[in-house]
Amino acid sequence: MAEAKSKLVEGATGQWEVIIGIECHAQVSSNSKLFSGAATEFGADANSQVSLVDAAMPGMLPVLNAYCVEQAVRTGLGLNAKINKRSVFARKNYFYPDLPQGYQISQFELPIVGEGEVVLDLADGTTRTVGIERLHLEQDAGKSLHDQDPGVSFVDLNRSGVALMEIVSKPDMRSAEEAQAFLKKLRTIVRYLGTCDGNMEQGSMRGDINVSVRRPGEPLGTRAEIKNVNSFRFIGQAIEYEVGRQIDLIEDGGEVVQETRLFDSKLGETRSMRSKEEAHDYRYFPDPDLLPLELADDFIEKIRATLPELPDAKKERLVSQFGLKPYDAGTLADDRAAADYFEKVAAGRDGRVAGNWVMGELFGALNKLGLDISQSPVSAEHLGELIDLISDNTISGRIAKDVFEIMTQTGEAPGKIVEDKGLKQVTDTGAIEAIVDEVIAQNPDKVAEVKEKPKLAGWFVGQIMKASQGKANPAAVNEILAKKLGL
Repeated sequence: MAEAKSKLVEGATGQWEVIIGIECHAQVSSNSKLFSGAATEFGADANSQVSLVDAAMPGMLPVLNAYCVEQAVRTGLGLNAKINKRSVFARKNYFYPDLPQGYQISQFELPIVGEGEVVLDLADGTTRTVGIERLHLEQDAGKSLHDQDPGVSFVDLNRSGVALMEIVSKPDMRSAEEAQAFLKKLRTIVRYLGTCDGNMEQGSMRGDINVSVRRPGEPLGTRAEIKNVNSFRFIGQAIEYEVGRQIDLIEDGGEVVQETRLFDSKLGETRSMRSKEEAHDYRYFPDPDLLPLELADDFIEKIRATLPELPDAKKERLVSQFGLKPYDAGTLADDRAAADYFEKVAAGRDGRVAGNWVMGELFGALNKLGLDISQSPVSAEHLGELIDLISDNTISGRIAKDVFEIMTQTGEAPGKIVEDKGLKQVTDTGAIEAIVDEVIAQNPDKVAEVKEKPKLAGWFVGQIMKASQGKANPAAVNEILAKKLGL
């Protein structure tokens, strides 16, 4: 599969190349926080999940959560990245009401995970390999609430101390489409691994997007960082706006300043949050309360041995094992639950037929009902049974769609529906011949036409199927009709 070429953007004075890098904050799937035993459940009452460590009470010391370390290593292995056997936690100093310590425990010069890569599958069939610069562990801050009282701000420390993985890409993306594809692929990987639930609407995964533009072949331009974008649609909109803003600014004789910007989803535009001159001096230094983290080879290898089949490998297997097209295999591999469902349906059956039913009828019905695959009213076993009823000529493909519609409403087995409603296919050639004779007798003008234009035989097939209420075996209908009309 071909590697994607950089897509250039037309400005008023010529072409521009877009350079994008992403810093993704992914909340570690863990029942307790990075340095305390406080709970991490989403949606709890404000300040109900705060330990003395999270609130930075005097004398409280952090204790590293070993499970969060495992989850970070697991993610690094899933990104084909280097696992650093020695890493160091540092204090990142800044002052804000929702940061009770006055610093954030993070990692700076020595992160737990080094360079890796993610392969993007783009809509045009090309791929792009995006480098991972690093993955480090850090604790989240609390949350300031400005909409509870007209004159007072409140602070909720439930998120204070929650474990985050900051996954930093290299500036390898060249369009909004690639940036969206990167975060989607990253979310798929961490969900496969079970290291982050990827629920962007709950803040479990969010991205800081670094955008710059340059003339093709020139050095990198000055970048602007768009903070905390939490939906794929907004990521696309924010990048498109920011690219246009920077190009217009440069072409009008101005200069892009290095700054942090926010995306206003209502207006569809970015706005300045703080400039480089106003940016924090974080004064990183190793946290004196935490020893360097040393990982043994057998610790890393035990985690590697538990890795599931990851999306890229699953996609390749679905193509080779079931004969799916790469695009269809990729669609299924993007969702582990959907891929598992498909494999149950396809077991011992034609993989392409199973894929058509899963990605066509089933996905369409789920979309209409507003359900995901885990909530499907049609089980994989029942959908497989429906395919079997078609393949053994118990019902026709047309009747199968009617049966499937009933299955989505009742959850019943297809065999029971077919039996209860008398939907079995008519395979008795004598009965089918009688229907064919009747339709031919009723339409002598069409008989004359079909002898002139044999393609019109399809009209007769439709009438015969209608007369049989869709129960006549289509192959038998075509064979008998051809004989009767001398085709």
